[in-house]
Amino acid sequence: MSRSTRAAGHRSAPRASRSRHATHRARSASKAIGLTLVSALIPGSGLVMGGRKKLGAFVLTISIGLLLVGAYVGLTSRDSVLAFAVSPRQLLIATAAVILLGICWIWVVVTSHKLIRPVSMTYTGRLAGSLFVGLLCFGIVVPTTVAAQTVMAQRDLVGSVFESEGNSKSATRPKVNKQDPWAKTPRLNILLLGADDGAGREGTRTDTVIVASIDTKTGDTALISLSRNWMRMPFPEDSPLHKAYPDGYWDPSKGNVEQPEFYLDSMYDNIPKAHPGILGPTDNLGADALKVSVGEALGLDIDYYMQVNLLGFRQIIDALGGITVNVNYKVPIGGDYGAGPGSNTAKKPSGYIEPGPNQKLDGYHALWFARGRYGLDDLSRQERQRCTIHALVNSVNPATLVTKYKEIASAGKKLLRTDIPQEILPSFIQLGLKVKNANVSNVDLDKSKNFPTGKNPNYEAMRELVQEAITKTKPVASTPSSTATKKPSSTTTTKKPKASATPGATQNLNDACAYNPTQSGN
Repeated sequence: MSRSTRAAGHRSAPRASRSRHATHRARSASKAIGLTLVSALIPGSGLVMGGRKKLGAFVLTISIGLLLVGAYVGLTSRDSVLAFAVSPRQLLIATAAVILLGICWIWVVVTSHKLIRPVSMTYTGRLAGSLFVGLLCFGIVVPTTVAAQTVMAQRDLVGSVFESEGNSKSATRPKVNKQDPWAKTPRLNILLLGADDGAGREGTRTDTVIVASIDTKTGDTALISLSRNWMRMPFPEDSPLHKAYPDGYWDPSKGNVEQPEFYLDSMYDNIPKAHPGILGPTDNLGADALKVSVGEALGLDIDYYMQVNLLGFRQIIDALGGITVNVNYKVPIGGDYGAGPGSNTAKKPSGYIEPGPNQKLDGYHALWFARGRYGLDDLSRQERQRCTIHALVNSVNPATLVTKYKEIASAGKKLLRTDIPQEILPSFIQLGLKVKNANVSNVDLDKSKNFPTGKNPNYEAMRELVQEAITKTKPVASTPSSTATKKPSSTTTTKKPKASATPGATQNLNDACAYNPTQSGN
C-alpha cells in the first residue's frame, strides 16, 4: 500500500467518527430548540438524545427518583414533613439542596443544548438557540430563588419566634416528653395575649386575654375570655406572688373602688416593675405572672402563652389577603375616654365599621373590629376578638401560604412572642391541624352574676363554670348561619337570633359570629 493510500485512510477515520456523533444532533435550529425544551422538562433526556446515554440515563433516573420520593413523602409522611419544616438546621440543609438542584438543572439544560444543536448553524440560529437556553435558565433560577428564600423565611421565623428550650428561660413552662408532649396532657391550655404598646402609650397593656383550652385527642377547643378591668386577680398559695398579693391583685388600702392601676390589663407591665425576678429566671415575667394568675382564676394549668403584637396582627391579616366577618353593629375606629391605664387624651372615634354580613376587612379594619370599644361594652369586644381569631384560622389556605409566605413569615416575626420551645413544634402543628377541623366554642362565664363590675369578680363560681364546660363532649348545636368561616360566595344572610349558651355551656362560634343585626354591642 502506497504512502498516499495509507494517509488517505488515516484521514478518513476522524470524518467517520464525526459523522457518528452528528447523527445525534438536530438537523435544524428550531428542532434543537424543541429538544432543548424537552431536556428541561425531563432532565436527562437531552443527554440521551445527544449521545451521552449513560450520563443521561443516570440524570433521568435521579430526576424521576426525586419526584417519586417527594410525592411519596408528601402523601404518606406528613408528620416527617411538618417536623422538617420547623427544624432550623434541616431547613438550612434544605436551602442548600434547593440551590444545588437548581445549579445542576441549569447545567443539564446547557449541556443538552450543546450536544443536540447542529454542527453548522447560521448566526441567527445560534443566537436564537442561545436566547432560548437563557430564558430556560432564567425560568429555573426564578423558582429556585423563590423556593430558597421561602425556606429561609421559614427558618428565620422559627428561629426568631420559637427558641429552643436550652436557649430560653421560663418560670412557668411545663416539662414534657419531647417525643410525645401530650401523653400526659389531655387538655392543653394556652394563654393568648393581645399586647398594645402603640405610640403615645406608657408600657404595654394586654387588652386581650383569652385562654384556649384544647382537647389534645380531638382538637375541640374552648375559648374563655377574661375582662380587661377585672381586679383582685388571684395567685396560687404556693406562688411568691401570693405573698405579695395575698388578697389578690389590688390595693385594699384604697377601699372597694375602681383601681385602674390594678386591672387585669395592667399586670403585664406593672408586676415586673414592682417585683422584678419574683418568679425566678424568665424571658417574660409579665406573661409568666399572667399565666399563674389566669390559671388560678379559671382553675386551669396554663401551659404556654402566645403574645400577639397588634402591629404584627395587622400585617399578617394583610398578608393573608384579609378576613371575612359579620359586623352586627357599628364598631368604632379609634376613640379614647381619656381615663384608665394607657389612655391618651379624650377623643371621639375617627370613623366606624358599618354593619353588614360577610364583610371583607383588611388588616387595619380587622384590628379595629377586634379592639374597638368606644361606646361598647367589654363583652361585645371579647366576642369580636373570638370571632376575629375564628375568621383568621379559617382564612388560611394552601394557595395563600404558597404565594404570600414570605410576607406572612415577615409579619409573623413581629406578631408573636411565646414560650413554646422549638423541640415540640411538630406536635403543635399536628394539634393545630386538628383544631382547624374541630369544634371551636365559647365559654360563657355569666357576667350578670359573676362580674357585673370588675371590682370583685366571683372567681370561684367561674372556676366551676369552666370545669363544667370543658368536661362536656359537645358544644351547643350550631344552627345554619352566615359566618366568617364560610366562603362568601356560598353563604346566605340569616337574621335569626343566635343560639345563646347558658352559663357554663359552650356556644359554637359559627353561631356566636353569625350575622344578627339586632345586636347593639351594649
